[in-house]
Amino acid sequence: LVKLMESGGGSAQAGGSLKLTCAVSQYSYSRYCMGWFRQVPGKEREVVAVMDPVNGNTKYFESVQGRFTITKDDAKVTLYLQMNSLKPDDTGIYYCAADGPLYCRTSYDSPDAYRYMGQGTQVTVAP
Repeated sequence: LVKLMESGGGSAQAGGSLKLTCAVSQYSYSRYCMGWFRQVPGKEREVVAVMDPVNGNTKYFESVQGRFTITKDDAKVTLYLQMNSLKPDDTGIYYCAADGPLYCRTSYDSPDAYRYMGQGTQVTVAP
């Protein structure tokens, strides 16, 4: 059974940094997209950053471009999201996702396109 476990969430001041970790069990890297989504109450879950785990190509949501970085550990199936220059608008529950669209080519921004998603970790950014 594939399991995704997020960690690293918490509270930060605006301008600060946090690093999220997603440990994935019973899963292997492939050309199927992996990434991070976030959601705030009353809004739809939105894509933050995605990666083709084999060639390392990445895509970012416009509002986090230049501030967030998605990476992976080649020795184990673990995904990271380094978040710098945090803003209050970054507040939300962050979810890790796996087994998404092939090559992250189409529909990579839709949470319904991913077969697996974690339970989420809360990130709160104070002004």
